[in-house]
Amino acid sequence: MKGMFFYLVVFLTMVTLGSCSLDNDDVNFEFAYLQIVNVEVPESFEFENTYKINVTYLRSDECTFFQRFDVAKTGETTREFVVIGSVLTDEEQCTEVNQEIETSFDFQVLYSDTYFFKFWTGEDENGNPQFIEVEVPVN
Repeated sequence: MKGMFFYLVVFLTMVTLGSCSLDNDDVNFEFAYLQIVNVEVPESFEFENTYKINVTYLRSDECTFFQRFDVAKTGETTREFVVIGSVLTDEEQCTEVNQEIETSFDFQVLYSDTYFFKFWTGEDENGNPQFIEVEVPVN
């Protein structure tokens, strides 16, 4: 009986996986960085506490939507933040909105040293990334 159960599970798994399509023909969006225009962080942190960090980003048109934050740890207490959005690619017309939208994330203080935050705001005329830089001491 155990053998039949095993084969039934294998069969159902193969049927389930076989019915999934991996074709990308239906993909109608792409990911893009969204410009951060303002951040709100505490003046200082307490070690091992968690804090809400508010971020305001620019939604350029009605075809652009917030997806997530991308965070890069570039040093023990240095973090670079980028807002990732999805942009619909098969829309014929996207109305410009230039809407500032606030969102937030929770940040846990794991180190007792000062934190250095860099929030991506776009690129300069030479294509170099630009940031809002914030230094937050830990008490």
